[in-house]
Amino acid sequence: MTQTGIWRRRAALIDQGFRARFACLLLLLACGLGLAACSFPTATTNILVTKQKPLSGPPVNPAEVPAGFSIFPVAFKDIPGWSADRQSDALPVFLRSCSRLRKQSPDRAMGSRVEMGRLSQWVRICDDARIIRSGNEAEAQYFFESRFVAYRVSHNHGNTGLITGYYEPDLQGSWTADVRYRFPLYALPKDLISSDLGSFDIKWKGEQIAGRMDDNRFVPYYSRAEIEQGALSGRQLEIVWVDSAIDAFFLHIQGSGRVTLPDGTHVRLGYAGRNGRRYTAVGRELVASGIMSLEDVTMPTIRAWMLANPVAAQALMLKNKSFVFFRVLRGDGPVGAQGTVLTPGRSIAVDRKYWPLGVPVWLDTTDTGTHPASPLRRLGVAQDTGSAIKGAVRADYFWGHGNTAGDKAGIMKSRGRMYMLLPRIAAINPPS
Repeated sequence: MTQTGIWRRRAALIDQGFRARFACLLLLLACGLGLAACSFPTATTNILVTKQKPLSGPPVNPAEVPAGFSIFPVAFKDIPGWSADRQSDALPVFLRSCSRLRKQSPDRAMGSRVEMGRLSQWVRICDDARIIRSGNEAEAQYFFESRFVAYRVSHNHGNTGLITGYYEPDLQGSWTADVRYRFPLYALPKDLISSDLGSFDIKWKGEQIAGRMDDNRFVPYYSRAEIEQGALSGRQLEIVWVDSAIDAFFLHIQGSGRVTLPDGTHVRLGYAGRNGRRYTAVGRELVASGIMSLEDVTMPTIRAWMLANPVAAQALMLKNKSFVFFRVLRGDGPVGAQGTVLTPGRSIAVDRKYWPLGVPVWLDTTDTGTHPASPLRRLGVAQDTGSAIKGAVRADYFWGHGNTAGDKAGIMKSRGRMYMLLPRIAAINPPS
């Protein structure tokens, strides 16, 4: 597209007042009507006030909205920290999600609520996002404010929830097992069957079940203990072998990571699936056993305790029956559940029962790694999920790769608020 064409589209995005007034004057000259026959829009009239064509497809079923999940429209000026963030940094992240949204059926509902709109509405917004100049803060902020309505998310326990952090760890490993590299990371087994329970009954929307067939019976898949005792041996599912059972365990929690090989090269692994068993937080087990107080539980303190108590650590890890399988990733990474490359400080993991992937998210929480704790208020995009991320006001903030990111993610355990940005053209009662 030429520069002139780009400017014309950008001008249409920002202001259509002159064009409307000019068309009206032509109509008056042609018909000889009085000035009262036409009302003139103000100079601030923009594309949002033009009439949108109704979208096809059935309305969202209110019965699909999860219980205890509410959203409340909020003016952008009333969102804490909104004007201080650089929305232009979040725009490329949103565009990555757009590439995935375009591949879905345009008539499909984006989520459980009417305000979430349909994919065709989101694609229209994605088209507008593509013409915003890279790094232009004024245009980026205007884009988000004009195309979306912000909603404060609430649940049965109020407006705040737990905000944690995650990162891409770096492990030491080898393609082959030896005395040092003894702990395998597995690929997804072919006999593992996963199903979305919501396709059977709407009350189970967002819930999944996984298992295997055994003599025509669907049974739970092997637990962590059964797998470590050899349930998958002989199937050639081992991708790489790493030198630490504890590092492998934390990789299961993070969902993706990088393994550095003996020759200095590395292989990136991403989440491929899980065995469907219930996730058990080992930190809660340490608290229940009286080993740690709840305030002391962080990833670094758990890791330090495991290293100091290797036998007890093995028993503790087996209490988490959930087991994660991996796949080799080509190119950039890590890749989140939406299939997009994650961006440090902008990609957010959420509960898909409440949050559609690709939705912009405003986080209002604190950075517990600063003393005193400073506000962490940032526009991100829902691009990932996690077995421990459950609830409407629950998020995992992606810090990036390596030890520094791991230090930040490991101690992040803050209360916070979450705001969901949804299409203005799907809003029922948008704020002024």
